Amino acid sequence: MKRCIAVSIVGIALWVAPAAHAGVSPVEPVPVGSLPQEVAVRAEFPVPANSGKGRRVVHSTRQLRVWVINAQEEVVRTFLVSGQRGQPKKGMYSVSSQSARSFSTVLQGVTFRFMTRFTIGRNGGNIGFHEIPKQNGVPMQTVEQLGTVQGSGCLRASTEDAKFIYTWAKPGTRIVVVP
Repeated sequence: MKRCIAVSIVGIALWVAPAAHAGVSPVEPVPVGSLPQEVAVRAEFPVPANSGKGRRVVHSTRQLRVWVINAQEEVVRTFLVSGQRGQPKKGMYSVSSQSARSFSTVLQGVTFRFMTRFTIGRNGGNIGFHEIPKQNGVPMQTVEQLGTVQGSGCLRASTEDAKFIYTWAKPGTRIVVVP
């Protein structure tokens, strides 16, 4: 049975869980400390080639996976997201803005937290990382469905992962999108 390990810089949380869907299962945080710091994660899921250097967030539209990489080229977190295949387009972006709470301008009654925007999609709307959206208070997918094609362009993450990106990546942080 494979294991997934990820570490947060916010109050250091360690995740260790048996792998299930696409080699990883959703995991529950287990506090292991209280000082915010970055800790490298063993790379069971290698960072895609040609994804740049330095402090950045890398997203693979094929793998529906995100890697958070510090200035020392260490992966400090990796996780599955849901989104559309091929969107956003391959390229280099930077975080343009963030909102603790946001809503869909297209879908009535859809809200989400921890929005970190970095580009504009095919339909003209903002694209970014955020938690799984809720429509009229009901989640639009489960955490277990992360890693599957869902949504209209943004990258849906677990609440913990969306909050991590929201805290770690500030306006100007590089976002690299690869196939």
